[in-house]
Amino acid sequence: MTASVYPELVCGRDDALAPGPWTLEPGSTRRGDASCNLSDRILRVPLGNDPTSRVVRAHELTHVRVSPHVRTDGVWEVDLEPRAIECAEELRVNAIVARLGFDASLLRDGSEKSGARRVAEAGEWSEAVCFLMAVLGTGAEKEFLAGIRQGAPTWMPGLRVLRKRALGLLDSFDTERLGATVCDDDGVGRGFAQFTLVLARILTQSMAARAPLGPEELRRFRRSLEPGGRRAPTGRFATLSFDETIPMTARPRSAGVRQSRASSSGTVMRYPSRLLDDEYRRAFSQRCSAHGGVVVVDQSGSMDLSEDDLTALVRYAPDAVIVGYSHRPGSQLSTPNAWLLADRGTVATRGRVGNVGNGVDGPILEWAIARRRSREPVIWVTDGQVTDSHDHPDEHLTDHCARLVLRHGIAMVANFTEAGRGLARNAPTRSSRLGEFGRVGRRLRELREI
Repeated sequence: MTASVYPELVCGRDDALAPGPWTLEPGSTRRGDASCNLSDRILRVPLGNDPTSRVVRAHELTHVRVSPHVRTDGVWEVDLEPRAIECAEELRVNAIVARLGFDASLLRDGSEKSGARRVAEAGEWSEAVCFLMAVLGTGAEKEFLAGIRQGAPTWMPGLRVLRKRALGLLDSFDTERLGATVCDDDGVGRGFAQFTLVLARILTQSMAARAPLGPEELRRFRRSLEPGGRRAPTGRFATLSFDETIPMTARPRSAGVRQSRASSSGTVMRYPSRLLDDEYRRAFSQRCSAHGGVVVVDQSGSMDLSEDDLTALVRYAPDAVIVGYSHRPGSQLSTPNAWLLADRGTVATRGRVGNVGNGVDGPILEWAIARRRSREPVIWVTDGQVTDSHDHPDEHLTDHCARLVLRHGIAMVANFTEAGRGLARNAPTRSSRLGEFGRVGRRLRELREI
């Protein structure tokens, strides 16, 4: 005998959702074989009369009752991972089902332990974070954590901290408030907005962070979960995202500035004193024209770029590519973190302010290296501080940038006004100046001594 299910009869929503027909599909109690497609109104549920089937049906019908049916613009924030929203909503629905008197311990199918172990062995910390929320408070939670313990025991402290934070947030809601569907100013139910989106934001930043190892990292991770807490380290750069909205205009070209520069070889020894005080012995003179080059400008906060500086450099090197960068900590791709200020004869008609953090130092240097022509100079306007996507200093990322500087002969300068001289000189940063460039400078000194 099969059960009769009528999602059309679910009522009590306060968001003026228009009634409509549903399509019912037979499913099972296996994980993933029951679902509620809210947009197309397709309900897939087991139709048996056993206790597990009844709980699974209650879960999916609760989605019908409390979950958003329409993805309202501006609410499904692009800086929130869709998987984080999905699993945060699963926790909300599971909690409501349990509070209504259903046995949530039946929400399991026996695959959780092996599935968790595979996730752990594959190093998928972000999936472990989300999967934990999907099984929290159900019969699958214990088995899921047992699988994680087998595959990645070092993840357990971080997951316990995250579990405690999620349960604490859940306990602050009574059932009425948790399932509220009355719309807020953004047009979505308040239960979803006040619980699911808040938890999804915590999950998103935890997914991006690396699994905390050791007491100090665990303390930072715990603090990051609290309101206003600084995001935990990620150990990786953000994805480079260019601002394509900045208009560019052509600037009149002038002949390149014909000049001489010091060289380690040539036919005329113009700077004999450099045989003694220049580590590269650049005592000869070589004629050159300063037309181009690539200038990378850190605009993370302390670097000040004025319109006069930009105009002077473009006049001096009309074929130069000038790019600014700064990443907003925690942003995915919604906030651009790089922008062209000049590009081979064109220049931006308006400036662009930074986003507080660095976050993309390595990717922007790699982009600049790919854009250089022949033996053009690459200049990096920087204070030598390199940070991850949550704006934390990182030893490995610093080493990566230092090796790029060393391998490709990138010259570092401390401010924008030095960039012109750097283009003319077209030489690596002197060892005597490396102390001015923070962690990258110190690492470069170490690499040069190897």
